[in-house]
Amino acid sequence: MEKYLENYNRWLNCPILTDEEKAELVAIANDENEIKFRFSSYLSFGTAGLRGTMKVGMNAMNIYTVAHATQGLASLIIKENRAADGVAIAYDSRNNSELFARVSAEVLAAAGIPVYIFDALRPTPELSFALRELKCVAGINITASHNPKQYNGYKAYWEDGAQLPPEHADTVSAEIAKVDIFDGVKRMSFNEGVASGIITVIGAEMDEKYLSCVQAQAVNPNAVKDVSDDLKIVYTPLHGTGHKLVPEILRRTGLKHLYTVDEQCVIDGNFPTVEKPNPEYAEVFALGIELANKVGSDLIIATDPDADRVGVVSRTKDGSFATITGNQMGALLLDYIITAYEQTNTMPPLPYAVKTIVTTELASKICREHGVEMFNVLTGFKFIGEVIKKHEISGQGSYIFGFEESYGYLKGTYARDKDAVVASMLICEMTAYYAAKSMTLSDALEKLYERYGYCCESNTEIYMEGVDGPAKIAALMDSLRNNAPATLGGSAVITFGDYKAEQFTDIATGKKTPTGLPKSNVLYFKLENGDVIIVRPSGTEPKIKFYFLVIAENAQNAQEKIAAYKKSLDI
Repeated sequence: MEKYLENYNRWLNCPILTDEEKAELVAIANDENEIKFRFSSYLSFGTAGLRGTMKVGMNAMNIYTVAHATQGLASLIIKENRAADGVAIAYDSRNNSELFARVSAEVLAAAGIPVYIFDALRPTPELSFALRELKCVAGINITASHNPKQYNGYKAYWEDGAQLPPEHADTVSAEIAKVDIFDGVKRMSFNEGVASGIITVIGAEMDEKYLSCVQAQAVNPNAVKDVSDDLKIVYTPLHGTGHKLVPEILRRTGLKHLYTVDEQCVIDGNFPTVEKPNPEYAEVFALGIELANKVGSDLIIATDPDADRVGVVSRTKDGSFATITGNQMGALLLDYIITAYEQTNTMPPLPYAVKTIVTTELASKICREHGVEMFNVLTGFKFIGEVIKKHEISGQGSYIFGFEESYGYLKGTYARDKDAVVASMLICEMTAYYAAKSMTLSDALEKLYERYGYCCESNTEIYMEGVDGPAKIAALMDSLRNNAPATLGGSAVITFGDYKAEQFTDIATGKKTPTGLPKSNVLYFKLENGDVIIVRPSGTEPKIKFYFLVIAENAQNAQEKIAAYKKSLDI
């Protein structure tokens, strides 16, 4: 019998599964592909933790795989002799998130590790803050961020507030492999853990400490107050964890006219008003735009379900609303922060900013003009956190801002993950700054391009789902790696980078130079015309992402170039 069928039968006959769980497995008895998908292997545990669809089975998110992963994390903590320091746990608004958080707490408590768990859903960045504030050794956040409703995830953090470093993720993965998912996992009931004191429920007191640190990141605390009689902003949490703290921080800045999208303030893991609760997608703003037109607002802010990403649409000159992309917003915020520091003569010593390699080079141009050092890192906010950590250890440099193209931003060092709460506050402050000049954010973006030149960024995703998805993704990456195109869109490739091999190759000379970054499955193509194309598999979804970083005369020229690149790549 095939191994996946053995695994399926073992789960089907396991006495600890509920009747409902067994019924779900019985329902797929004649679907060999589905059985193969669920039972060929466990969900992979990496630096991003776990992420998958919520089903019964090994390769899915359920109470058994969550408990199994937590047993592995507990083993790492015990190996490091850090059990006494405890673990902080948070969760978002997704279906089963609270259940998975409690199961995680029960496993840690059974292992003798103190737990600090939030009393209700909280933003991801507050978990990063809380574990640092409580001096915990680790943190767990149950969230699948902006994924569709059928997904959930398990993010593991280490003591610095960033997601697990690779060596610790490898240890957890190895420890999981040693333990039987049913017989090897121990749990203490949640109520028993609370009664014994090993599980502590935390809440409003942590919110206040967190919000205090967020508010301290204001660059011009009076900006909103100066235009508060006229400034109107619409906000939507997309059914998620930003529903309380984002409105609260905006009110604390002095904003008088905040309008929330009531239908999307309802906490619901089915995300009934959107297909995907992702602020990168224009369609999630439909209800917000309707409200903005009603109340006369020029800006709508949306945060994703775990409030670590934030998206914005701004009114344009013709009265319509246009998306400000993650790259554009990051550049706007960086320029605003630097300008505000310079105008108030408060620039900290040796300022530096951090972005990822797939993020706009407009940010690098801004930094060069203002004498701010820019660091490029691999995709993933944990790498931005590592740069912050290295500078803190050395005592050199002042971190002023970090961001990635996928709508994640952080100002301040109180957390080590992207924070939509502080980003929303800064976006509101920046909006007020430009409103005092009779400008919208769309106007400000135009001025930025006039000063630094037009830059355009776009990305395309190819989904490869199903049991053979990983093999298809690997085959496409290997094809591009081993048969790198000589030209793209009619422009010659002058530099080929393979971050897995940790080297760049000058096509003309064959000279190889190190990337200077950790090994990663990422490919880089720099073209003769200055444009850059980067390809990488997603770390959390079954897809490959193509990033286009384009320098152009205008928007039409940029889109023509991107279309030509896509045609060359057959995507």
